[in-house]
Amino acid sequence: MTSRNKILVIGLATVLVFAGIYYAFSGDTTTDSDKSEAATTAKPGTISAAQIEKLGIRIVAAQAADAVPLGTVPAMVSLPPEASVAVAAPFDGAIIRLFVVEGQAVAQGAALASVKAREPLQIGANLARARAQLGLAQANARRLNQLAREGIIADARADEANSALHEAQINISEYQRILSQSGAGDSGQMTLRAPIGGRVSAINVQTGGPVDTMTAPFVIENTSSYMLDIQLPERLAKKVVPGLTVELQLPGSSNDTVPVNGTIISVSPSLDPMTRSVMAKARIGAAPGLVAGKNVRVTIKGDGSETGVSVPAMSVTRIDDKDYVFVLSGDRFTRREVTLVAQSGDNAFLSAGLKADEKVAASGIAELKVMLAGD
Repeated sequence: MTSRNKILVIGLATVLVFAGIYYAFSGDTTTDSDKSEAATTAKPGTISAAQIEKLGIRIVAAQAADAVPLGTVPAMVSLPPEASVAVAAPFDGAIIRLFVVEGQAVAQGAALASVKAREPLQIGANLARARAQLGLAQANARRLNQLAREGIIADARADEANSALHEAQINISEYQRILSQSGAGDSGQMTLRAPIGGRVSAINVQTGGPVDTMTAPFVIENTSSYMLDIQLPERLAKKVVPGLTVELQLPGSSNDTVPVNGTIISVSPSLDPMTRSVMAKARIGAAPGLVAGKNVRVTIKGDGSETGVSVPAMSVTRIDDKDYVFVLSGDRFTRREVTLVAQSGDNAFLSAGLKADEKVAASGIAELKVMLAGD
């Protein structure tokens, strides 16, 4: 081998040695932190206990529910048919004074307005004449009865006198009854009064305006009970029957909710072709904040045959018109679709998608949505 070839061989060997050393020291430069980040990227939803605490994620276990409600549906508060009473004037006249305003609470018998009418004056005059005729009829009946007993006149004449006396008494009683029920006095002034206790829901007259017997100047509403006009989806049309319990949640005094219970009393037999829903009615008691016309959501309790699980209402989130929960399995959260049937207070009831004792997130839902956006 020539000296030139020896030099080439030695140079090549030196290069190979340095290359091996470089490869040995630079072949794996990934740190443990880099490996952890790579693993997290590979499996969306993987999270450590420290991250759970830092993000404020609360984890709860799903609870078995033996009596899952049938559903939570929209409803509107209304008054029962017997709750509204119209106050009509017994005679045509004019309002001379109003004692109440719309929305005011009134007791039974409270004065609503004073009315000046002509007919009470005529009835008062008729009453005075009837009283005068009564005195004459009484004297005539006493005299003829005495003569009949002595045999001077026939008994038929005494009977006629007694009949006239009885007619005069009836006339007086009838005129007095009319004046008493109308609240009218001899001056022709009468007082309209509330027939029930409640609130004045409508005043259709004003001071100086006319009233007649065919219109109602006042409407009184009894607010001791209410009804719910419930809109049932088609899937619940055959499941909801009279007698089932309904519950609605009203805001309490300190950021809590107060449950108000009622009972289904009727369900429409037909389906509305426009809304594809069935109307049902329920009776409920009175509660603070409950007014006719208010839109609410009510939970219809089942008969105990429906089963499922309950989780905090905050655990259920809406994504693309579907309901989901975030389930923790090991150290990884996964998004799972569930069937939400009802929500009562702070609890949501699920009929499918989740089993009892499975762990779900009850807070930090927004963070988990971002973390699992591509899952």
